[in-house]
Parts: sequence; structure tokens; C-alpha cells
Amino acid sequence: MIRYTIKLTKTEVDELHAIINKGSHSSQTFRTAYILLNCDEGEFSDKVSNEQISKVLKVGMRTIDRVKKKFIEEGFENVLERRPTTRQYDIKIDGDVEARLVSLCCSEPPPGRAKWSLRLLADKMAELNYVESISYVSVGNILKKMNLSPGE
Repeated sequence: MIRYTIKLTKTEVDELHAIINKGSHSSQTFRTAYILLNCDEGEFSDKVSNEQISKVLKVGMRTIDRVKKKFIEEGFENVLERRPTTRQYDIKIDGDVEARLVSLCCSEPPPGRAKWSLRLLADKMAELNYVESISYVSVGNILKKMNLSPGE
């Protein structure tokens, strides 16, 4: 396993102390700041073993290794902030599908039912090939956005 050595400059140490002592930051930023300060082998702080850091901060050894690696590879600023997600979400529901759902919701419920349920609407939309598949939660969210209720 590669061993990463953290040596912080005076300004980096001061900035980490500022994060810990004041301001509002995410818990991940606090955790990362504490890990970096305790792993520092530079002249401005005392080195603490990973086992002690793990025990005090209640984080795993692997977390400490990941923080060190990210600091070495990506730099000081990037280690303190989460990187934005790169995941691309496919949009299944557009205005046309929403309109069809609203018209279906306003129509008569199936025989034997007093009103539409979210699951019935989701199943009927898939049956009529409005969408390939849709969850009842998505149907509920669309109707909520439209200020509609399946029973009205």
C-alpha cells in the first residue's frame, strides 16, 4: 500500500484551525480538517498515528487514507470540498406525459374502484404506453406539483 505523507504549510495549518474554530462548515469539512491536522508531519504540528485518529474521530482507517490520498493528488482546496456529482439523470417525464397523467387522473376510475390510486395510475400509464415504466412515487410527485389528488 502506498504511504502518503502530509506536510502542511503554515498558511494551510492556520486555515484548518480557522475552519475548526469558527464559521459554519459541513461535518465532512470538519472531519477532513481534523484528519489533516493530526496527520501533518510538518514542523507546525505533532504527528498522531492513524489508529489514534481513527479512535478519537470515530472514522475508519480507510477514510484517513482516502483523505491523505486526495490531499496529495488533488491539493488542499479540493480535499476540503465535495466534488459535484457527474451522474447524468435521464428525464422520463416531460410535459406531454404530465398532461396525459392529469387527463387520466381526471377520468373515470376503473370498474370496481371508487377513485384512482397512485399505483393504479402508474400501472395504467405503463399499460397505455405513455411511459416504459414509472413508479407510483413519481406519479405522486407529478400530481403534487400540479396540485391534484388522484381522488378528486
